[in-house]
Amino acid sequence: MNRREKELIVSELNKKIEGYQAAILTHYRGLNVEQMNQLRRRLREEKIYYQVVKNTLIKLASKGTDLEKLNPYFEGPTALAISYGDPALLVKILTEFVKTQPALEIKVGLIQGEVIGTEEIKALATLPPRNVLLAQILGGIQTPGGQIVGAIMVALQQVLGVLQARVDQLSQSESGTSEAESRE
Repeated sequence: MNRREKELIVSELNKKIEGYQAAILTHYRGLNVEQMNQLRRRLREEKIYYQVVKNTLIKLASKGTDLEKLNPYFEGPTALAISYGDPALLVKILTEFVKTQPALEIKVGLIQGEVIGTEEIKALATLPPRNVLLAQILGGIQTPGGQIVGAIMVALQQVLGVLQARVDQLSQSESGTSEAESRE
């Protein structure tokens, strides 16, 4: 590979790094071509970039970016997965793939600027998707509000019941008084 080709690859990697939400480094040694293609297809379905990268080139491309925090991990055969959307989706896809193809090893991740290890990545894989979490939070916020409204409605119904009973009582006493007057 000549210098011009390397510069082109570094430039392309720079563009791929921009706007990422999550980046995960993997060791792919032990996977055959079909298994790698299967993983790439699955990631591509979710618009996730996955590429085997030369460590020296990714180090050059990551200069001045958050991805530079991963420089100590750019050793050995390395593939880079970059997600521009929900980080949990990338993590789930990779951890599911590891279950069927244990030769793939997740090295480290960078999620929204924070370096996370394999244990944190596994924990993140167990979380529900972002939209489900947001719905759960919204439900948690709405529940107390609904309970307050319910309590106020019960109190209002009780007050209205008392007022209606008093109106009925007064109506009966007036009609009783009217009947007594009409008898006299």
